[in-house]
Amino acid sequence: MPSNTKVEVRRSPRRRRTVSAYRDGDTTVVLVPATFSRAEEKRWVGRMLQRLEAREGRRRPGDEELHERAVELARRYLGGTELPDSVRWVDNQNSRWGSCTPETRAIRISRRVAGMPAWVVDYVLIHELAHLFIPHHGREFWDLVRRYPKAERARGYLEGFSAGSRAEPCGGEGDDELDADAVAFEE
Repeated sequence: MPSNTKVEVRRSPRRRRTVSAYRDGDTTVVLVPATFSRAEEKRWVGRMLQRLEAREGRRRPGDEELHERAVELARRYLGGTELPDSVRWVDNQNSRWGSCTPETRAIRISRRVAGMPAWVVDYVLIHELAHLFIPHHGREFWDLVRRYPKAERARGYLEGFSAGSRAEPCGGEGDDELDADAVAFEE
């Protein structure tokens, strides 16, 4: 489990035998039946965290794949003249999606982005790659970023994700609806 993840357990009187879990921003929500003992709850929380992490690990590219993708995007949309020396996932960026140090040509992408659609990850990479040309967020910078065809759509996705992460969850404790990224298991 990423070190920046909080765990929230929600007990539901409507749940009888199913346990499910999903990521909601930096929180992992685990839904359990209200009848579970504290020991059962603890056992199932551990089990669900392991399953979520395993699933995300299968879906999340490593640093090498991320670097290769960044180079491909730089060549396709930014002329390929300014390539990064390193691109890697980081766990310590909770208030930004990525960062770039133009002097060292190092790009860091928040691991929070890893489970998002590929076109959103690509946008974050393009944004940071553009900083290899222009370190500030002026007009020329945004002109470069807009070369990526899904730039506006990805910005909207990230803005919606941020707003949703700050909002109160819909439904409530008894809501058995699952998030698209949820995992559910029955005992």
